[in-house]
Formats: sequence, C-alpha cells, structure tokens
Amino acid sequence: MATAPYGSWKSPISLDDLVQATVRLATPLATADFTYWAELRPTEQGRTVLVRRPNGGGPAEDVTGPEFNVRTLVHEYGGIAFVVHSDDTVHFSNFADQRIYRMPGDASSRAEPITGEGAAERSVRFAAPTLTPDGRHLVCVRERHPEPDDPGRVVNDLVLVPADAASDPVVLAEGHDFYGQPAISPNGDRVAWTSWDHPDMPWDSTELWEADLFAADSPSAQNAHLVAGGGAGGTESVIQPKYSASGVLHFISDRTGWWNLYRADGDRVTALAPMEADLGQPDWVFGLSSYAFLGDGTILATWEEGGLSCLGVLPPGSAVFDVVDTELTGFAGLRSSSDGSFVAAVAGSASVPQSVVRLRRSSGSGPGVEVEVVRQARESTVEPGYLSMPETIEFPTENGLTAYALYYPPTNPDFEAPRGELPPLIVRSHGGPTASASSLLDYSIQFWTSRGFALVDVNYGGSSGYGRDYRQRLRGSWGVVDLDDCVNAAKYLAGSGRADSRRLLIHGGSAGGYTTLCALTFRDVFAAGASYFGVADAGALARDTHKFESRYLDSIIGPWPDAQALYEERSPIFHTDRLRTPMILFQGLEDKVVPPAQAEMMAAALDEKGVPYAYVAYEGEQHGFRKAENQRRTAEAELYFYSRVLGFTPADELEPVRIENEEALGR
Repeated sequence: MATAPYGSWKSPISLDDLVQATVRLATPLATADFTYWAELRPTEQGRTVLVRRPNGGGPAEDVTGPEFNVRTLVHEYGGIAFVVHSDDTVHFSNFADQRIYRMPGDASSRAEPITGEGAAERSVRFAAPTLTPDGRHLVCVRERHPEPDDPGRVVNDLVLVPADAASDPVVLAEGHDFYGQPAISPNGDRVAWTSWDHPDMPWDSTELWEADLFAADSPSAQNAHLVAGGGAGGTESVIQPKYSASGVLHFISDRTGWWNLYRADGDRVTALAPMEADLGQPDWVFGLSSYAFLGDGTILATWEEGGLSCLGVLPPGSAVFDVVDTELTGFAGLRSSSDGSFVAAVAGSASVPQSVVRLRRSSGSGPGVEVEVVRQARESTVEPGYLSMPETIEFPTENGLTAYALYYPPTNPDFEAPRGELPPLIVRSHGGPTASASSLLDYSIQFWTSRGFALVDVNYGGSSGYGRDYRQRLRGSWGVVDLDDCVNAAKYLAGSGRADSRRLLIHGGSAGGYTTLCALTFRDVFAAGASYFGVADAGALARDTHKFESRYLDSIIGPWPDAQALYEERSPIFHTDRLRTPMILFQGLEDKVVPPAQAEMMAAALDEKGVPYAYVAYEGEQHGFRKAENQRRTAEAELYFYSRVLGFTPADELEPVRIENEEALGR
C-alpha cells in the first residue's frame, strides 16, 4: 500500500469508464415473448434506443434504428415514451419531431408515424402512451405549444389516439393544467388518470379520476367521477393508478403522511398493508412505477425506508408486505408482463450495476423472489475493494431537527493517506429539490472516492422517501432548509473527524446547483464548488421556465411577483458582494428548464469580483448532459479545478480548464 495525499490516489475508474461501455436503463415492459426497455447511450450522442430480449433466452436486439431517438419532451423532463402490445407491436415518441410512430412486432419492420406534425417544430407532444387491450387505440397525455416561446399558452390534455392513424386524436379529459399517467382496465371499458392544477406540483395535491371508455361504442370518456384526491391546494398526492388483472383500480396516496397502496372498491377506498414508508416517488417524469401484479393477484412493491430501498411481496388477502432478501437493494419501474408470469424492473445495489431484471415468485413456501438479470448497464470491471459502500447517517440541523444523508468514505486498497491527514469532502446536493439520493452503484461517486475524496449525498429537508412532513419542510424555505442541511452535513462529518474542515467542497445540478451557489455565496464553509446548470436568480426562473415548473416556486419560496423581495434575498446573483469562493459552472446551451443566462450572469459577477472561476458550456445539451464527451469533460474539468484550488496533484493526466482570475488562488 502506497502513501499519497487524499485526492492524488491512482484510481482504476478512469474518465473513460464514466461513459464507455455504459448505458442508462429505464422503463422496462414485457410481453409473453420479449422484455423491452429504453437504453440511453452517451456514446451515441445521448440517443435513447428501444431494446428487447427474448424471454426464453437469446441476445438483445435494437428495436429502433439510428434514425430514431425514443424520447418525449412533455413537461420537458419526459419519461416513458413507448408502449408494447401483447403481439409485440410498438408505439413510441420520436425526439426529433415528437410524433408517435408505430412499428409492427417484427423488429425489422419500418416504423411509420400515426400522429401529424405540429404547426411548429415539436409543438405537439405525447407521453405515457397506454394501449387499449385490443391494440386499436392509445391513451396519451398530450401537450400542445401554440406559441413555442410562451409557456403560459401551453395546453395539456388526455387524448385517445387511433393506432392506425385513421383519424385525429379524441380528447378524453381537459380543463386541468396537467395530466398524469393513464391506466386502462383489462377489458378496456374504463380509464383512470391523475390531474392537478397550478400552483400545485404532483407531490403536493392531485386528483384521481375514473371514467367509462368507449361508452355506447363512442371513442370518449363518459361518466367521469373522482376516486381520490383533494383538488387544488389540497393535502393528498395520488399517483400511479393501475388495474389488477381482475379489473380492480389501485393507486398510491399519501393521505396518511406516507405514500401507501390503496384499492378502490366502488365508492370505498381500502388501504393495503399500511406502513410508515414511501412506496411512491415524486412524478418528475412519466412512467414511475413502484408496484406491479403477478397473475395470481400477488403484488410486488418497492419502497423507501431510512434512505434505502426494500422489495416486498403482498399475497392476495394479506395485510402486510413480506420483505424479500436479495442481492439487489434498489428497485424501480416495476411492471407486469402481459401474461402476468413475471414482473420486469430496473434494479441494482451499491456494488451491482443498474440492470433490467425479471422477478418471479420462488417455488415453495415463503416470500422468495427469483431474480433474472436481462441486461446490465455496464460490465462490472472494478474490483469490489475499490468501491466505497454508503453509510446512512443522521445528523442534527437547524431548529432541533434531524436530517439524513448517505456517506461514502474514501476507498482504495492501493493507497493510504499520510498520518494525520483528513480527506477532502464533497457535499452532493441532489436535484429536484423534491428528489432523493440513491444508494445504488454510481461511478460518478466512485470516481471521487477512489481518488481519496469523501462524499456525502444529502437528503436535505424536502427530499422524498421520508414521508410528506419531511417533504413539506421545504415549503416556503427553498434556499434555507436545503442550504442549512448541506452545511450541517459537512460540519457534522468534519466535527466527527471524517473530513477536513479546510477542504470542504460542494456540488450539485439544477436545484442542487442552486443550493451549491447559495452555499458558495452566503456561507464561508466551503473551499470551492461546482454548479451544474444551477439557478442563480430564482426570480428569473419563475419568469422564464417551462409550464410544468412555472408555479413550483410559489410553494417553496412564495408567489411571484408578490414575493419578489424574498426571491432576491435568496438569489445569489443579488449578493455578488459576498462572492469570495472559487467555483466552476457547467451549462447546456439548449436548457429550457434553467436557461443559460443563469450561469452566464453568475460568471460575469465572478469575473467582476475577481473570484477564481471556470465556465464550461456545451452546445446541443439540454437540462442534464447526455453526450459521452461532455460527461467525461465535466468530471475532468471539476477534478482539475479542485486540484488547483486545494493544491494537490492528481494521478490522472487532465486537460486543463481555463480558470479566470486564477492568480487570486495564490498558487
């Protein structure tokens, strides 16, 4: 074991390992013959490909060719953009034009559009496609942009789309600001959906509706009635409606303070296996799915408990989930195969890469589940000894409260630090801000820990997975609670001897970028930081963002423009006189969620103040970087920047990034 300063350890996880031979897997669907999934490929310019593999064995094959990118832009964040019929006919949205395409079950067949072109590019979009059992129609969420540059004119509704393109879409539901994932009963006679209105977000207050579909053979939704939810300004978030094989409507609601599972029996709603844990997640994207049915009525579900994921089995008639013990510790996207013989999911652990899996009940007694891996996101090329295992921590924060995080110690069996040296710590602030840190294997974390950094992934107040009350901590307090919790996580670890208080760093993207910029502006705790497409002016975000989030800040800061003074108080760009901490800014130039002007304003302010900074902007990137070369460059530039600020020599050969005002570092 060699002795070397923290940060300068030679790591087996190279910059290329972050992007090569790796994909991002999502939204598995399965028929009796094939398991399908979406595969985001950084090395193909961030293109999402629809892939399938035979259930009986055999190699995987691409369903969509290089001319297609399976991605929807509804709500800008998108989500599930394809659906498969039991005969393996596929329908999907294409990124370039946002039209729905139909491809017959033979993967060599040509895909043809079934929806028309909008008046302007990508002005009509479709998401969450759901097929009627006969395969003749799709129920979709539609989003129309009559004026592309005016988010206030965007119209969302729920529509019925003929699968053969024989006629125009028929509106099933309209009048609400937003519509969520639809569900269709097994015999095709009913349809259910969620809806909500400004200023609520779907984790604040939603309504669940059910209606007759094709009543009197008419392609329409009739006799709509409210199943659950409290309307605008309510206190119940209802998500993920699904029908069981017997036609019973199920859904997840947080009416007790926790996202739990319910069944609708006529006018009566029944709780299934209530627990103090969250089975749901915030609906930032379409297609999130935390539970699924097997053919005998057994329910498989996943939930968050203490920051970690669990998998459980609920047999028919049982009132308690039986926890399943498997090698995998995180599950998402649970969906039943069309014949009910298994559940497809995305799963992984702190040491096993993200994978598409098939879940079947084990033979014999007990709650066992057999796990069959269909596709791994990457090859496991790193020896386990180089992987830092997350530790759940609780730490004190403001107002006598407790906050949570996942702590990763520096880990590399080839190196130790000089005696008495403490590691630099990266505080990771997740996006959302109503999201959560994941304990699954993430090379973008292991990249740092294997080089001698400690890292703490903070589930600050407002994060999901800890119940509604914890999510509500952020109401009116964005830029305060999240900032306090990230700062207190750093102080807690430094105070317990697990981090060097002089070498504390912070980074985050989107909302996490905002928290990062606040920390580097309003506090003197951190030595440097990195903001990925972060918010510098919260007021500008309220004025200039897409429809889905255009009223989000009403609840977590205050109504705009009435609370303008509060927005300015919490926006780093209005407090540039306090800028002293070096930072690096990363930005996609096609970002519609946090436009480039936010990063550019911050860069100009840093330049005027003479604070060391770097600004790295990428052509062709939206909100989040999808291209391999840009993902690689971001990690490289951030490591180089930290090495210059903290004064260590990385083991890697790094392409320098231009640091403005570098002379102020005194190195």
